[in-house]
Amino acid sequence: MDDVDDFDDLYVRLPASLRNPSTLKYAPAQRTKRARLARALSGRLDRVGVLGGEDWGHTGCVNALSWAHDGELLISSGDDTKLRVWRMDPSGSAGALTSEDEYPFACQTVISTGHTQNVFNAQMLPFSTRIATVSGDQQVRVFDVGEAVGQSPTGSEMSYNTRQSCIRVLRCHSGRTKRIITEDSPDLFLTVAEDGQVRQHDLRTSHSCSSGACPAPLVELPHELSTIALSPLTPYQFVVGGESPYAHLFDRRHAGRYLRAEWGMPPDEESATTCVRRFGRRSRAKGEKKGYEHITGARLSAWNGHEVLLSYNSDGVYLFSTRDEPENSQDQQGSRSMLAPNPKRRRTTKSPTSRDEPLSDPDVEMTDQLDTLLTDSVHAMEEIDDESQGDEEDEETDEDADDDSRVFNPADADSHQAVPVIYPRMRFSGHCNVETVKDVNFLGPYDEFVTSGSDDGNFFIWRKSTGELVDILEGDEHVVNVIESHPHLPLVAVSGIDTTIKLFSPTRGVPSFSRWNNAEMIKKNNAQSSRRGLGGSAELQFAHLVLNYEQALRGVRDAEGEHSEVQLTQCINQ
Repeated sequence: MDDVDDFDDLYVRLPASLRNPSTLKYAPAQRTKRARLARALSGRLDRVGVLGGEDWGHTGCVNALSWAHDGELLISSGDDTKLRVWRMDPSGSAGALTSEDEYPFACQTVISTGHTQNVFNAQMLPFSTRIATVSGDQQVRVFDVGEAVGQSPTGSEMSYNTRQSCIRVLRCHSGRTKRIITEDSPDLFLTVAEDGQVRQHDLRTSHSCSSGACPAPLVELPHELSTIALSPLTPYQFVVGGESPYAHLFDRRHAGRYLRAEWGMPPDEESATTCVRRFGRRSRAKGEKKGYEHITGARLSAWNGHEVLLSYNSDGVYLFSTRDEPENSQDQQGSRSMLAPNPKRRRTTKSPTSRDEPLSDPDVEMTDQLDTLLTDSVHAMEEIDDESQGDEEDEETDEDADDDSRVFNPADADSHQAVPVIYPRMRFSGHCNVETVKDVNFLGPYDEFVTSGSDDGNFFIWRKSTGELVDILEGDEHVVNVIESHPHLPLVAVSGIDTTIKLFSPTRGVPSFSRWNNAEMIKKNNAQSSRRGLGGSAELQFAHLVLNYEQALRGVRDAEGEHSEVQLTQCINQ
């Protein structure tokens, strides 16, 4: 990354919290720290450490990373359902990197969560030692081991079982829970799940989930949700995205008075929040199939509170702003976006089958379903071969296809058709986002860079102001899913399919893990994989399905005829 100049000019946008009398005297110190951090991150990054190994650390994919206690702690979790709390340990004690390393982290707390499926996100609640987790088992769990979290008197790992650490289990969601957003409170936080709901949880109150007494959700959409974003500068707004071509911006200030609650009656579910804007593109990418659009990651800027990043499956990362003028359906022909529509392409696809039908006979029905999936996978692989042979012919005929085949209409396939649409300011490309649900993030104290993982095991860094790709770094042997930057140090934690966490920081000399010299070939290969879409990994998915076929059948039989959801635990299907 190149040097960043004139950082002091950016302080005209200091948050109000840094301009009030009680904190004004600290503003110069904050300014100096941010400027130093920005200059440090403008250098070339390289790997400076690995957390975990063959005989220590996580034993499955690491899906969750978050910094806590102002960067003092790093929290991780994943497919092994263990919570690990890492602390920098300059002494180089057992389990840490060697004392010569610049960032010698050690795992000092291990918590058995009790989740029965992959943990997708873990966050420490502000002003507390509580850690909240969400998982594929539909549960939200809260853990607290007091001041012992992240601290070990002996320097070795302190282990806690579920009974010792879990203080609350919430079963309000009916779908896999995917993300957590903390608020400015040790008791309040938001979760989003594949049941299409956003829920606010308040640990100061209790209720019985089994009796159906759960509070009404803040948001309920008719499609699966997999990501949520909120900025501390605008905590009254949040963005959600999932299996839809649009992300939705909700504003909690529009709640108004709950007259029904004042009458002693529960409020309507529809009155909790208001959808005020939608974010969308003008057309699908070449590899996207109509009806399968999916937003995998969202992020709201913590620096300015209005910029929004959205990562699309089989497409790139897009930058939006809540301050931009929206475009109504009647204005669709006008162009307000800096991006030109992609070339139009038409593909015929099968309609997705319903996943909500009950199983009348678990053994027989699951066998039939898996047989169908296996057959479909074979057909898909055959179709891929046919398509790869006819790619050149397709490219020629695509230009003559219907121009509207991949263009979105703001009123199409959305439950908020009357809400105006904001189109992107910038598109960031070069990576491949097909196989897993990847997050997206800003980098730098002023959010001056954008970063995302990729199916090729690399993570990409772009300059936000221009969309220019500035670096490609190897972060995983398989797939990079999560990238989290330390709040005060020039340090970036990266995780994915591997069982380890990689640490990156600016270093001197030629970076060993930079793939910048092969940037053009990497971008070309990723573009081809993105155009193939889900089919590009059909062989891998087929192999996973075969390996888990009998395991799934055994799971159904072990249920002794009870209706149960059998989860094929695969990192590829996060």
